[in-house]
Amino acid sequence: MLSLAARLTDWLEHFWEETVMKRTAGSILVFAYLFMILVIEINRQGQLEVISPGLADFLPTNHFFAVEIAFTLLLFTEVVSLIFGLTRSFSRSIGIQVEILCLILLRDTFKQFTKFSEPIEWAEVSGAVGPMIADATGALLIFVILGAYYRVQRHKPITDDEVDQIAFIQSKKLIALGLVGIFTFIGVLDLYRLFTGGETYPFFETFYTILIFTDVLMVLLSLRYSTRFAVTFRNFGYAVVTVFIRLALIAPNPLNVGLGVGTAFFTLGVALAYNQYGADILREATGDHDHASDAAKAPIDEEATDAAYAPGD
Repeated sequence: MLSLAARLTDWLEHFWEETVMKRTAGSILVFAYLFMILVIEINRQGQLEVISPGLADFLPTNHFFAVEIAFTLLLFTEVVSLIFGLTRSFSRSIGIQVEILCLILLRDTFKQFTKFSEPIEWAEVSGAVGPMIADATGALLIFVILGAYYRVQRHKPITDDEVDQIAFIQSKKLIALGLVGIFTFIGVLDLYRLFTGGETYPFFETFYTILIFTDVLMVLLSLRYSTRFAVTFRNFGYAVVTVFIRLALIAPNPLNVGLGVGTAFFTLGVALAYNQYGADILREATGDHDHASDAAKAPIDEEATDAAYAPGD
């Protein structure tokens, strides 16, 4: 079962990374962006109502909706990359979650423009400048913090037992496969509700709620291979990051920005704290006080890796 799920996940990941992301994702985003601008302009001119009155009422007349749609499609690709990232590195997947939050804040900056008429007048814009600056500044700060977070990462397999390591990786791939199914189901259901006039789910809020349970499951799964306090603290700390991101997605502006930046700082703090004190706590727990060399104090990032990553990643 695990072996079959792992092979299927590997195939899906290879297809996504090599065929979709490297070859077609950019073209699809460009096409969707230009196509929506064209359709919106046709709708603004009243021509779409002649062709299909129902569709004309459904589609927007503000060109900035094209930017929002393109950004949303980009976020969907990031979500899929996040799912496959779970199979490699827990710390990397947490980083991608924060990346998605950063992009959502940038999208919200453009989203403000969809509330304005065209041509834009300052009387309409003045009240939205504050939230736009807050979202954009928050995204910038999160980007900088993410750079520091990735810089301090150190990776090592969660266990030295090769059989256990393979089993752990396969278990994570089974979880990722389940998330792909859930992601697809939510997306298809949302599209159906959208085109039938039903109430759609807030997609990213729903998905991050699912991620909270997934991250906790990943942490509990890792306890089968390592029950050391420092490792458990680090993994549960990263799981808390998902909770904070979920709160940031529903908080009003500028509280959402504060939560987002605070979450990024917390993510970096967990990594720094583990790198600085994790080795000491692990050594104290094992009673090994005779090897206090610099090597013993080196950061240890215990998680499963795959052959596709460079040694030590």
